[in-house]
Amino acid sequence: MMMRKAATMAASRRMASSSSSSSLFASATCAPLRSFHASAATLRPSSFDLPDPGHSMWYNNSTEDSSGSAGKKWSPQLTKIVATIGPTSEQLPVLQEVVRAGMSVMRLNFSHATVEEVELRVGNLAQCRGRHSSSTSPQAPNVRATLLDTRGPEIRTGKLRNDDSGHETIKMVAGDTITLHTDATWAEDGSIETDLFINYPSLHKSVAPGMKVLLDDGAVILTVTSIDADKGDVICQIDNSGELRSRAGVNLPGAETDLPAMSEKDKVDIKYGMTKDVDYVAASFIQSAEGVHEIRDYMTQCAEELGWDLSTKPLPLIISKIESVAALNNYNEILEASDGIMVARGDLGVEIPIQQVTNAQKEMVASCNAAGKPVIVATQMLESMAKNPRPTRAEVADVTNAVYDGADAVMLSGETAKGKYPVDTIKMMNEIICSAEQFQLSGSMASPGAPARYEGNNSREAAIAKAAVTAAAERKVAAILVLTSQGTMARMVSAYRPNVPIVTFCPNAKVARQLIVSRGIHPIVGLTGVSQDERPAAAIEEAKAMGFVQTGDEVVVVTMEANEALGNFATMKIASIP
Repeated sequence: MMMRKAATMAASRRMASSSSSSSLFASATCAPLRSFHASAATLRPSSFDLPDPGHSMWYNNSTEDSSGSAGKKWSPQLTKIVATIGPTSEQLPVLQEVVRAGMSVMRLNFSHATVEEVELRVGNLAQCRGRHSSSTSPQAPNVRATLLDTRGPEIRTGKLRNDDSGHETIKMVAGDTITLHTDATWAEDGSIETDLFINYPSLHKSVAPGMKVLLDDGAVILTVTSIDADKGDVICQIDNSGELRSRAGVNLPGAETDLPAMSEKDKVDIKYGMTKDVDYVAASFIQSAEGVHEIRDYMTQCAEELGWDLSTKPLPLIISKIESVAALNNYNEILEASDGIMVARGDLGVEIPIQQVTNAQKEMVASCNAAGKPVIVATQMLESMAKNPRPTRAEVADVTNAVYDGADAVMLSGETAKGKYPVDTIKMMNEIICSAEQFQLSGSMASPGAPARYEGNNSREAAIAKAAVTAAAERKVAAILVLTSQGTMARMVSAYRPNVPIVTFCPNAKVARQLIVSRGIHPIVGLTGVSQDERPAAAIEEAKAMGFVQTGDEVVVVTMEANEALGNFATMKIASIP
């Protein structure tokens, strides 16, 4: 079963269980829909009040400056946007507009990015302006996090024979036999139509007759017919005709591999990223919790070598990318070991039946909600906007449903990295998020129910966080203000999924950046040097000045305070904005 300890998850209790680890792939008969009739009196009337969200966006208001503040109330979206920055979006003027349009996290794809490109993108992001510094701490003009996405331990075909240009292809013909070799001599000689080199020495141990081998994201599919264990060769039949390029990706659906958690390139990239103070590491092709622990141990070793004091400079948070059957089978353990999850639908859609990707996404998002950990939904969300100024209706529905499911963030890849409309793509995604969140709260007959709820724990932080979110709903407050030193309380409040912004005052930019991926949290660097007694009132004034609240609104204020007699204790207050 995709989640073997599902009994511990609130989300899993809502899912049909199965006793087999292969339930995801089992055949099923679709039952007919149960018909019913209801009188018009029992149904909530449909108003179809569906305004254009673009009209209310700050970036469409010409009176606002580049920081986005104009003294008017600002109601930011709760679901965040992770955007891949590349050749068409890396220059400062464009990147500033990407930030202004709503990007929260900049993704650096280390499968392609060079050191020079990373230096440019990180440097330009630091120069962008945003709403994230209060008047008490003007040294942080912008709080946007950086995510390092590793290439991971990929399996690939070798270079084609005589492919000096790098653009040559070979023709694969359905019904033909082809042999997959792992011997290094084939890497040197080059692959041909009947013989391919694969850079995974244990290939013959990982597959069996009848299993599939997918080349180039499934463009060409092979069926294993026999194995020559002595030579390490795998003989296959070609299922469909197509063309194959050099160094194409290889997927082994359902196979257990012994690939390491990090390639040597990944280790170099992670250590380099730490010198650039990246905030998150998206770990590609994670298969087990042991892989997550291995990466965390390696980052700890790097921190020691770099002379970090982990009490003041935390490690990057690990976002595990779920993109294989092995990762699904070990999902609960991976979730527990990770700081967050990315639903990496690209490779996942090749590894499992593509018809099941949406179901896997929904279960992963629900389980992350129940565990109180952030989850990013990724891959092809607005793919057509790489070339077109408007998305398809299906893409809009895809982003909308990710918001309804409870995703903390949605991600853009090639659309913003190399597409023609990077800024318009961010704006479109922001407006889709806005529409989805407003409709979810509208009470319309068709509006979806709430996502899976955080199960919480017995800590005082969890109790205060739950009380704060409950009070916010009862009083219909404009925002929840959290004063935090390390971010723990803010994450707790976010886990309970309030429907108002969580304006979080942080002591430094690092704490703020590592909070920004979580749903609803809008971190502010500020209130440094303000006394403990004065901090709640100062936070209210700053939130008002920055447009989060206005006169007459109510807010919930959550703090962790220190007292000589009582020690540290949490408080929750409700206040009106003067």
